[in-house]
Amino acid sequence: MKKILFVLFFVSAVAQAQPDTVKVGAYVISVHDINFRDKEYTIRYWLWFLYKNPDFNFSTQLDIPNAKEIDDPDTVVDSVNGMKWVQMKMKCVMKESWVVHDFPFDKQHLRLRVENTVFDKNKLIFAADKRHSTFNQAEGLDGWKLTNFQVTSDTTRYGTGFGDPRPGRDSQTFSTFKIDMDIEREAWGLFLKIFIGMYIAFLIALVSFVSHPWELEPRFGLPVGGLFAAVGNKYIIDSLLPESPEFSLVDTLHSLTFMGILAVLAVSALSLKYYNDENKAACLKVNRIGSRAVTIIYVVLNIYYVAQAAN
Repeated sequence: MKKILFVLFFVSAVAQAQPDTVKVGAYVISVHDINFRDKEYTIRYWLWFLYKNPDFNFSTQLDIPNAKEIDDPDTVVDSVNGMKWVQMKMKCVMKESWVVHDFPFDKQHLRLRVENTVFDKNKLIFAADKRHSTFNQAEGLDGWKLTNFQVTSDTTRYGTGFGDPRPGRDSQTFSTFKIDMDIEREAWGLFLKIFIGMYIAFLIALVSFVSHPWELEPRFGLPVGGLFAAVGNKYIIDSLLPESPEFSLVDTLHSLTFMGILAVLAVSALSLKYYNDENKAACLKVNRIGSRAVTIIYVVLNIYYVAQAAN
């Protein structure tokens, strides 16, 4: 009899020690309002939970650690096959560290994390519903295409016990449901829109080569005007992007344009020097070779850097 009681006690203790499993999945309705400057985007999606433990209440215990704002969800509670079935329609403003090195040919990785605020991994374990979780391909993204979507479960360790005075509670680990998405921009149209001003500014500078080297007003006035236009174009694009210590494609192409316009002015100045020295043949030769060299080098370098970013 004692052995039977011991076995029953042991089985009960083991059962109590095992965490409850919650099956969780997601259907992403849309990702929109992607804001590089404020490092955020908005996502609308459905979450669902299947579990048995009556102590779980995801209406009040749900946490999205990497969200800036969470709207009050629309919640539907039901039961199926003896399990509680909770569906929640969510809308969150998510914080994101955008990678803008190749903008506008950038590829972004979006992350969304779901946790329970009350029960750690000793009480609750998420199991990702990979079969039913998916993304709305028809309306989910505008101007981007989804290249990867997956849901997984993992754990997140916090280096604090959140004030728990009990021994050995200096840290806590929570089960985490993860939604990961890779998106890629449909970029060529946007590229032309944002860089057309810069390229026109450089063409304005090149037009100065049409006039004679001794015609000072067009030879120096047009490149300076193009330089101001290129600077203005860069300020407009920079206002769309977050501050970054990296040298991006935007910085590279504008720097090439600034240096190209400076080279146009240098060729004009050198040609004028030979003309003032009454060496007209050398003046025209410098003007001819210099104009071709500046144009070819500028075009080749632009093609190279844009092709690198687009691949």
